[in-house]
Amino acid sequence: MATALRPARRTTGTPRRTGRGYSVDRPRRSPLLTALTGIVLIYSLVPLVWLFINATKTQDSLFNSFGLWFSGEFALWDNIVTTLTYDGGVFVRWLGNTLLYVVVGAGGATLLAILGGYALAKFTFPGKRAVFAVVIGAVAVPGTALAVPTFLMFSQMGITNTPWSVIIPSLISPFGLYLMWTFAAEAIPTELMEAARVDGASEWRTFWQISLPLLAPGIVTVLLFTMVATWNNYFLPLIMLRDPAWYPLTLGLNAWNAQAATAGGEAIFHLVITASLLTILPLIAAFLLLQRYWQSGLAAGSVKE
Repeated sequence: MATALRPARRTTGTPRRTGRGYSVDRPRRSPLLTALTGIVLIYSLVPLVWLFINATKTQDSLFNSFGLWFSGEFALWDNIVTTLTYDGGVFVRWLGNTLLYVVVGAGGATLLAILGGYALAKFTFPGKRAVFAVVIGAVAVPGTALAVPTFLMFSQMGITNTPWSVIIPSLISPFGLYLMWTFAAEAIPTELMEAARVDGASEWRTFWQISLPLLAPGIVTVLLFTMVATWNNYFLPLIMLRDPAWYPLTLGLNAWNAQAATAGGEAIFHLVITASLLTILPLIAAFLLLQRYWQSGLAAGSVKE
């Protein structure tokens, strides 16, 4: 009886030993892993550093200086202003087109992936195995293989050279659907949904107030995947769009880069580099702002109550 009534020892604040004097607070250091991580970090940052440094150069100093160091006058602000105003401010138009394709296309693809993945993970219906096979098969098919058949179908419908020819294919993300399917199956306890139903909550209220907050890390992951894919999409707009007014940034910057190879064209490589720097800034900001949802998702369930 005395043993049963003895208070449990408090272990809060005491580092847990993992062997050889290491603990959770003092992990074992690996020089090899540190070196490999440093190499990957350098490999990832060098292109960004090169892009920023060369965006500060003029057209002349761009080819007469070392690529990884500054040269001449610091022309970053002048390059930005010229990029935004060149050819009647067409870069701003291309940026707006890209934002339209991302918000409607990637946002719609994420919404459909959430609804479809949740339904496939938490509901049983006839033909579920067949749907699984179709989704897996769709993930294995590259998007470029479907671009030409999609163009032929859209040309018959008369919607080529319109924003819808880029937005509609972007709404379908088999990988996003599969990712939300697998994530919802593990992140949402079935017992929690049953308890909500017993308390009288409707299916919509259960999804909106209980399930959706638990899906936040998966939603952010799918959103970033679809956003990056739509932002960097090149081949689909290339075959769908003829009017430069509807170009995304990928096609627009390629058109600027190709000006030097055309008869009477103006070489504006310094503007292409500056525009490329401006193009990646929204993606970097999105990753930095949304990474906390990944961290919260990784930490969920790590502490046992």
